[in-house]
Amino acid sequence: MGRCYSTLLKVIETWQAKDVEGVLAHMHEDIIWHYAAAAMPPIRGKAMARKLLSRFQEDMHGIQWRIFAHAEVGETLFIEGVDDYQSTDGHRIAAPYAGVLDFRDGLIIGWRDYVDIGVIALQKTGEPLSKQVLELINRPTAA
Repeated sequence: MGRCYSTLLKVIETWQAKDVEGVLAHMHEDIIWHYAAAAMPPIRGKAMARKLLSRFQEDMHGIQWRIFAHAEVGETLFIEGVDDYQSTDGHRIAAPYAGVLDFRDGLIIGWRDYVDIGVIALQKTGEPLSKQVLELINRPTAA
């Protein structure tokens, strides 16, 4: 297992425990985080990342963040996964995505998630998970 992927697994563990400060401990002070690349402006800096994570934490329950595939090249980690959780109003949200994380000095300095925010919006209204989403998220996870 590569060093970058190992760090991501620690981030996942702390996020599932709803430990915002634990997640931030793995981020560089100058992080640029594209939560929904091309759809939304990026979050810049650890202080803004803290605000975003705190906002997410309020509406994410029973977090099952899973990784299906990953590849590491130097200081860059490529991942395919799913954010799967219950919203405060009881809707299941399962967002398949691909992501790219850049590291500097062992910390995440760049994070780009490529996700369809339209799928998330539909699920937040109570729409059931589509067949294609179920097919994508019901695969074996990476080791």
